[in-house]
Amino acid sequence: MNREGIAVARCTVARLMRELGLSGVRRGRAFKVTTVPDTRATRPADLVDRKFTATRPNELWVADITYVATWTGFAYVSFVTDVFSRMIVGWRVSNSLRSDLALDALEMAVHARGGAEGVIHHSDRGVQYLSIRYTERLEEAGAVASVGSKGDSYDNALAETINGLYKTEVIRRKGPWRSIEDVEFATLEWVHWFNNERLLEPIGDIPPAEFEGLHWLEKEANDRVGLKESSLH
Repeated sequence: MNREGIAVARCTVARLMRELGLSGVRRGRAFKVTTVPDTRATRPADLVDRKFTATRPNELWVADITYVATWTGFAYVSFVTDVFSRMIVGWRVSNSLRSDLALDALEMAVHARGGAEGVIHHSDRGVQYLSIRYTERLEEAGAVASVGSKGDSYDNALAETINGLYKTEVIRRKGPWRSIEDVEFATLEWVHWFNNERLLEPIGDIPPAEFEGLHWLEKEANDRVGLKESSLH
């Protein structure tokens, strides 16, 4: 059943796509290193242990950095994603891997979510995430830092998935890219589409914003029932 209420089998969709010459985009492989481990910095504990699940918004965020080749050099893109709904809550594009790149994405996330009190913030071992400024900002916002313990891509698999979708759905499909400014504008458009229109199988084939909206409606209804029952006692 699709979102218009029309029952359609997966094999039928596959057949029609073949007849029309359509195919789904395929994810490629990254080759440029964006994570430089800081072996000197004290590393927070791994509070996630590769279990990327959450029962509510603002319970667990994952953060990561990827890159885009342009005619004027590399653009680096930082995302912060809420694990509950897969909503991208913060992002930033820069021509540098400086710590401000990740910090700016974090600031956007904190502002967009009205704070980060109690949030578990999970990242890889990159120097951007272990920098003094970044860890201090997490502490100031009330977030709890978590860093992958094994040092491979599976430690931050959900963030890697978001990077892969971004590369597949916009960067490789619409490139080559002339400038960092072009990448920034395209990223803005994609994030808005991803959050509000992109259907995601792990959350029931609905967009992240819709999934969160349903969560808050259910919570509000449960709260009303709880108040009504308490008033009867």
